[in-house]
Amino acid sequence: MSQAKPGVVETPLMKQYYQIKEKYPDAILLFRVGDFYETFSDDAIKASEILGITLTRRANGSASFVELAGFPHHALDTYLPKLVRAGQRVAVCDQLEDPKMTKTIVKRGVTELVTPGVAINDNILEHRENNFLASVHLEKNMAGVAFVDYSTGEFLVAEGSFEYVEKLLSGFKPKEVLFEKTKRAQFEEHFGSKLYTYGMDDWAFAPDSARDRLLKHFETKSLKGFGIHSFTAAVVAAGAAMHYLDLTQHHQLGHITTLSRIEEDKYVWLDKFTIRNLELFGSSNEGARSLIDVIDKTVSPMGSRLLKRWIALPLKDVKQINDRLDTVEYFFRQPDVRELVEEELRVIGDLERLVSKVAAGRLTPREMVQVKKALFCIEPIKQACMASGNESLMNIGEQLNFCATIRDRIERELDNDPPAAIVKGGVIRQGVSPELDELRGLAFSGKDYLASLQDRLSEESGIPSLKINFNNVFGYYIEVRNTHKDKVPDTWIRKQTLVNAERYITQELKVYEEKILGAEEKILALETRLFNDLLASLTDYISVIQVDAALLARLDCLVGFNRLAIENKYVRPVVSDDEELTIKAGRHPVIEKQLPPGEAYVPNDVHLNTSDQQVIIITGPNMAGKSALLRQTALIVLLAQAGCYVPAESAHIGLVDKIFTRVGASDNISQGESTFMVEMNEASSILNNLSSRSLVLFDELGRGTSTYDGISIAWSIVEYIHESVKGKAKTLFATHYHELNEMEKSFPRIKNYNVSVKEVDNHVIFLRKLVKGGSNHSFGIHVARMAGMPKSVVKRADAILKELENTHRKGQLSKPTADIAQHREGMQLSFFQLDDPVLKQIRDEISSLDINQLTPIEALNKLNDIKRLIGLK
Repeated sequence: MSQAKPGVVETPLMKQYYQIKEKYPDAILLFRVGDFYETFSDDAIKASEILGITLTRRANGSASFVELAGFPHHALDTYLPKLVRAGQRVAVCDQLEDPKMTKTIVKRGVTELVTPGVAINDNILEHRENNFLASVHLEKNMAGVAFVDYSTGEFLVAEGSFEYVEKLLSGFKPKEVLFEKTKRAQFEEHFGSKLYTYGMDDWAFAPDSARDRLLKHFETKSLKGFGIHSFTAAVVAAGAAMHYLDLTQHHQLGHITTLSRIEEDKYVWLDKFTIRNLELFGSSNEGARSLIDVIDKTVSPMGSRLLKRWIALPLKDVKQINDRLDTVEYFFRQPDVRELVEEELRVIGDLERLVSKVAAGRLTPREMVQVKKALFCIEPIKQACMASGNESLMNIGEQLNFCATIRDRIERELDNDPPAAIVKGGVIRQGVSPELDELRGLAFSGKDYLASLQDRLSEESGIPSLKINFNNVFGYYIEVRNTHKDKVPDTWIRKQTLVNAERYITQELKVYEEKILGAEEKILALETRLFNDLLASLTDYISVIQVDAALLARLDCLVGFNRLAIENKYVRPVVSDDEELTIKAGRHPVIEKQLPPGEAYVPNDVHLNTSDQQVIIITGPNMAGKSALLRQTALIVLLAQAGCYVPAESAHIGLVDKIFTRVGASDNISQGESTFMVEMNEASSILNNLSSRSLVLFDELGRGTSTYDGISIAWSIVEYIHESVKGKAKTLFATHYHELNEMEKSFPRIKNYNVSVKEVDNHVIFLRKLVKGGSNHSFGIHVARMAGMPKSVVKRADAILKELENTHRKGQLSKPTADIAQHREGMQLSFFQLDDPVLKQIRDEISSLDINQLTPIEALNKLNDIKRLIGLK
């Protein structure tokens, strides 16, 4: 923490700074001084590096200097986001009183602590992503978790095993995670160290304290109405999150109106490995597109945020899934309704975050006009939904409320095109307040009034050269030249005598002066009061508008699904309660969009059930499309259970409750785990969580260890899945171990398939078609050749392969032939192996020498002889 040097006399300003900084030691303190936000000492060094602003030094009492970096207060919205995005916590310290009203140092205090997980500033937030703050409460064998988005008012809780909480953290991607700082080791053991975290004091996680904080906020006597009263760990996590909002000075929480539990049994289990391996929300490969990038056709930020939730939490309820699919299908029959909804949603924009700003008191006049526009747009959407005849849409229509009373009041009272900041004026319409209209008349029509008053007084008094002027001593006055001073009425009061003129005031002029001089300040104060009254009235509609926003986001997702299906030729899947999985001509939704122009994606059929084809062993060469086939199967199931059409000719999806993937190989060096250890951790997680409705995808399991270890482990895992008492999990197992094809003979529900290729003139053509039967050739050497491997390496590999296939030798391989050895790329050639008689003679000369008996002069003579042999003199 920054502190003054011992024994140094501090300036009053710096003394005040250090007192406030002491309360926020882990945050950068933006300290308002006049028209600037200043940072000092270590904060200034950090801020100057992050923001690229000048670092200077200023005096701090006798014989002491302190580092300083600052920026103008009006640039806060530019610089604050940069600090937060750099992972800094930022305490904004403002002047709490008008400097003109105090003779001592201005009172200051922190008005907001902005952190990566708690923000409402548009420049900090990603519009199409939630900005979740997560809170995790660890118990002995389980954990509770809460997610709160201060920018939208969403508040969700759950509790369960550490694996379940980790899965939720992977799906919700919080920007900041709270935990008890005394449990850091336990937290990192279960959830790793890659999350942005903040350790809180244990008191915030005390059960009684947490429950009381929630009851106080929701103004209820129990938590039964939220269905979480018996979920102690979840309640503790939620209460700690609310305490954190208090600590960060976010006291305006009127938009956090409800608390919902994420019910584990309602959604498909997607663990962190699956979310990563299927590349649902991002890819580790530079420039690659994720699933969400391809399928997001929403037109509003709130729809885009909800879509991410739908993908992270696919449904397990057949009726709910089919309700979504029915609605998507309805828009095929009624494209006009879809276009109307899309058009209105574009105008509505981010209603969810706008209404949160209402509660926080941060809504600008321009944003209030946007709320009004959104409420006007809801009306035609409501009418279209009510007239649709579709059950889900009619349900949405019934709940939509365009809040006509407040909408029409905003229309009446607020200017149609107000400035972004109320201090700019011109916010309230003409005719709303007689007092405001009069003040505006004075302020903006003053010259006209004075000109007409001057004409009237001149006419009444008969003084043609009379002038009305203003100075800082008298204010407004009437100036009469001496030649006309005998015509001045008795009611005028003389204020000053000049050489050639007299100056007077009148009662009417003084009244006008009092009005006009304070008019602009009064206008701002009155407009601010009228706007705040309007804002206060709008707060009564927060919960209603939040319901509207949630319904509109849902509608946006469904309309987006329809648009996606039209653009990419997706079909409606049949989703049922049985255990059949049949996909005809399925395609990978992401890969098919990235193919070169003119190249068609090769579709494939997949059929799995629990009666005769539970496990499919897929063999075939690298690059043939095994991994794509596995991933597309999982993605089609996931999309179907999210209520979306799928990339296939047809699809029958028997409800899946868990999707597991073990795909790819990578070291986790930062935690000391090898490729094989990572593989085994992921495989272990799958086998320990299997169920009868699980879909399991294994890709190249065991390649992180020796061949025989790998084959043994792979065989044992497939056998376990086939024989598991937990249920017959449907499994696709892609492998290079052709030995696994033998399992089909011993296990009735294991079938062999391969991704076919065609070999023409020692070249491989990848057909990318899944066909019945195993493959006994991997074509890896062909792939090496295609990758541009040196020809000698490819040739030698081919020779080794033939030798291994013929002898199954485990011992030493034969040495490379002369032909291969002679043609190593990038290596010096051996002239002893060249077919040249002179070089053979040289070889014989050298081989007959006894170097140990050779004198230096004899060696030089022998070298000279060899030179003559090859024609060198």
